[in-house]
Amino acid sequence: MKNTTVILFAALALGSASAQGTDTIASIVTKDAQFSTLLAALKAAGLDKTLAGKGPFTVFAPTNAAFAKIPKATLDALLKNKKELTKVLTYHVVAGDVMAADVVKMKSAKTLEGSSVKINVMGKNVMLDKANVTKTDIKASNGVIHVIDTVLMPKM
Repeated sequence: MKNTTVILFAALALGSASAQGTDTIASIVTKDAQFSTLLAALKAAGLDKTLAGKGPFTVFAPTNAAFAKIPKATLDALLKNKKELTKVLTYHVVAGDVMAADVVKMKSAKTLEGSSVKINVMGKNVMLDKANVTKTDIKASNGVIHVIDTVLMPKM
């Protein structure tokens, strides 16, 4: 797939592959407890409705554990700054359905934030910037989710 795909907040890390493509990305995130911090961030930025929309989107979703790597004061400040939070979250989203088989063929992907995230494949390990992809191809009705272990941070 070409670099025209857009990556949403580096990491909407989802752990439930049971969605079977009938739920939206927002619905999957809402139902999975490991994404409660991501859900709170999406709501704070007003992006939860976007991820419930038509799409298609590819979201690199960070888990609660990924958010826990960010110092609490930094995360709290980010959650209160809608502009910066939106920038971080949209850096995790790519336009289109970009399945794992396509991601591994890419060197980078242009995110909705506007800049590109670097993709590095080393054997079976796939990294986006400094985040490891831990689960792939969680299909939603409006796109796909790949779970990551670190929140992606664009240049501010």
